[in-house]
Amino acid sequence: MAMNNRFFIPLVMLVLTYVMLALLVGCGTQQDAGPPNIIVIITDDHRHDFLGSVSPNFMETPNLDRLAAEGIRFSNAFVTTSLCSPARATYLTGVHAHTHKVVINEDMDITEATPTIAQRLQKEGYETAFIGKWHQARRATPRPGFDHWVSFQRQGHYFVNTLNVDGQWELSRNYITDELTKRAIDYLKRPKDKPFLMFLSHKAVHEPFNPAYRDTIRFAGLPVPDFDSPTGQIRDKAPWKQNRRQGEGELIIQRYRQTLASVDDGLGRLLDTLDEQGILDNTAIIYVGDNGYLMGEHGGLWDKRAAFEPSIRVPMLMRYPARIKAGSVDEKMVLNLDLVPTMLDLAGVPPTSELQGCSWLGNGPARDSFLYEYFASEGSVPTTLAVRTRDWKLVTYPQNPELETELYNLADDPKETTNQLQGNAEIFAELQAELERLKQDTNFQWPEY
Repeated sequence: MAMNNRFFIPLVMLVLTYVMLALLVGCGTQQDAGPPNIIVIITDDHRHDFLGSVSPNFMETPNLDRLAAEGIRFSNAFVTTSLCSPARATYLTGVHAHTHKVVINEDMDITEATPTIAQRLQKEGYETAFIGKWHQARRATPRPGFDHWVSFQRQGHYFVNTLNVDGQWELSRNYITDELTKRAIDYLKRPKDKPFLMFLSHKAVHEPFNPAYRDTIRFAGLPVPDFDSPTGQIRDKAPWKQNRRQGEGELIIQRYRQTLASVDDGLGRLLDTLDEQGILDNTAIIYVGDNGYLMGEHGGLWDKRAAFEPSIRVPMLMRYPARIKAGSVDEKMVLNLDLVPTMLDLAGVPPTSELQGCSWLGNGPARDSFLYEYFASEGSVPTTLAVRTRDWKLVTYPQNPELETELYNLADDPKETTNQLQGNAEIFAELQAELERLKQDTNFQWPEY
């Protein structure tokens, strides 16, 4: 029976419309493939400038450099607390330490009132995995939100570890960076029917710096940088700074570089695995450090915690071709607070109101300042509240009134050698007001610990 043209022509037009829409949707956009896989690699105590792409004269990191060359490097990336447990909890939650309550190392987990990104994305249909150093409450057993779990107690060890694997205990005698990389690769090779979020959380490059045996002569031909700053007023103005080591800086830095080498090598193997699995370009790969590390600056300071630039600045790299132009360098101030909003953005999930950061994607964060906080525990660094703007930094020690407030002009004095508190009353007042505004905006309250 012949179809009446009154019905046939609209039907043809409808079919053509659907065909055109299908062609448009299938033009290689990311939406076509659905939400991407997400891998977050976190290292410990990795300074921002120990990358070949930043300091080629004294560092070689070919795989991290590849990540930067095929993606983006954030050249002004910071943590809001320069200490392992608080910083890692912020990477997981998108809020300051005073909000998630993990304010010191190894004694507390994120509160139930603060969901992690794993819990959020698990509800959105992601498969989730955590492999490596958790370093919050002193237990290695699985935490909420993760479908697959591999971890160890406290700091773990470089050469022998007892791992908790999905609730069961296993002994590993492998070098820990290699062991965690292998388990991450094994996870990537598992069949999956949904997008995944995987945290690969390294112990490296935490002190004591113990490289893999194969790397103990690596970088022998590279010069060892000398970060000590003997000039300026900074030697004499802060009596709490006692963590100094005389005459061993070169050896420490050399072993630090060698310990980091296995992380870089493991990243190369991970990238190769993603390529072999055919999912490299549909996987957002993010590399971050949990805090920086002082290496002799300011008259011989080591470790982190303090509000100085080498302590609070970290490497941040990201590769995801669908939304990031290869070889980009972003100079905006970005924070560990921004990781959770960025991952939600990648997954197409709207951010929630309690988050205190912004997605790196699109135009990125437009901040001009941020709040830095450190709550004293072990070590000699006192409780610190600071505000860092593009050109200035105000550092206060609210529980130690005998310590002098510090004001630095970062534009003219990037190494923070001279306290500019005297003679800059107007700047001091502005930064004091900004510090109070940031505290109010983040609902700052003194934590109990």
